[in-house]
Amino acid sequence: MAKVKTAYVCNDCGADFARWLGQCPECKAWNTITEIRLGTAKSAVVERRGYAGATQAKVQTLNEVNLEELPRFSSSFAEFDRVLGGGIVPGSAILIGGSPGAGKSTLLLQTMCRLAESMNVLYVTGEESLQQVALRAQRLNLPTNKLRMLAETSVETICNLADREHPKVMVIDSIQVMHLADIQSAPGSVSQVRECAAFLTRYAKQNGVAIVMVGHVTKDGSLAGPKVLEHCIDCSILLEGDTDSRFRTLRGHKNRFGPANELGVFAMTGQGLKEVTNPSAIFLQRAEKHGSGSVVMVIWEGTRPLLVELQALVDASQLANPRRVAVGMETTRLAMLLAVLHRHGGLHMSDQDVFVNVVGGVRVMETGADLALLLAIVSSFREQALPRELIVFGEVGLSGEIRPVQNGQARLHEAAKHGFTRAIVPIANKPKETIDGMQIIGVKSLQEALDAL
Repeated sequence: MAKVKTAYVCNDCGADFARWLGQCPECKAWNTITEIRLGTAKSAVVERRGYAGATQAKVQTLNEVNLEELPRFSSSFAEFDRVLGGGIVPGSAILIGGSPGAGKSTLLLQTMCRLAESMNVLYVTGEESLQQVALRAQRLNLPTNKLRMLAETSVETICNLADREHPKVMVIDSIQVMHLADIQSAPGSVSQVRECAAFLTRYAKQNGVAIVMVGHVTKDGSLAGPKVLEHCIDCSILLEGDTDSRFRTLRGHKNRFGPANELGVFAMTGQGLKEVTNPSAIFLQRAEKHGSGSVVMVIWEGTRPLLVELQALVDASQLANPRRVAVGMETTRLAMLLAVLHRHGGLHMSDQDVFVNVVGGVRVMETGADLALLLAIVSSFREQALPRELIVFGEVGLSGEIRPVQNGQARLHEAAKHGFTRAIVPIANKPKETIDGMQIIGVKSLQEALDAL
């Protein structure tokens, strides 16, 4: 019998070591290194054969590669298709994660019930019983007469049954409860999650079956399991949203068949998830009484502009170290912009608490919200409300200059469509042709933006 080899892998960053350590030297996280079992060299060669879907190893030049468009099919949700890059690709491995109660199983159950009307699909549940899934489908008034269900946690058994059913799409809910017989560790461990995901990905490539795997998230919001799990799949999607919020955002973090960082918006209702076709109108439901510290910014999410309200509150601090709290944005960038405001704007806030919130639960990742953030802070600090019809976007540099952002004209047209009549934007994003009904002010520095108010 071949000797079983072991390795130690960090759950957060995926780094591997020869022995166990209390702290990961790469990401500095504590108690995240776990032991995994490695297969023999012979079995590893057999498992990797045909991993990318090729039936025979063949060396060829780039001009000999077939460039035909991948045949996609719709998931029956336009917002879901947007995040996937235009639809589901046969033979792709998709990982969808989210916190408990976000609506992962609800979204996939709605999708599979609709797809079952036109194609053969298989829904595999490992955490819930078939009765629980049937009760949810009945509560959501979904068509259930054609959806094929299976309650199983053994990956080998699932693939054997899939060979007889020949599904076009298969859902695994969830990957954390699946297990392989050759792996001795318990389901949910690093080795089980990694090997099960790799096994299902190989099956998807070799048989042309689109497999959607549900994954849990850790307390910091990232997908549970080692980072190598995200490397072997084709598409990684995260369903975000608080349980007390009505809206859910579906964000793509990795996509081999389309643009990454695409955003889809859903509303949670009594009939399940409903897609929001005009998210800007949802996030712009502002209060009737317009106060200070509020401004509307135009951010770019994936392939479309999005209008979001940004709120800031500046208050005298009673602590030795004033608080800097940002919800929906990076706290480190907030501290950097406050330093720029002090140096180039002349506003001293070392004795003030600063709180920033992006309305609607949207997480802003781009730097185009810098100028809107600073103007909202100044508005709250001076207790003077900004014009209600004003929109702002632009990146702020450390020397106080206002840098341009991508797709500036598309952002302005989106704002004009929603009735905004005034804009403060970088001078490089100011269009040569005027937009009807909108006054566009181009600024080069932070001081010019403050004077434009």
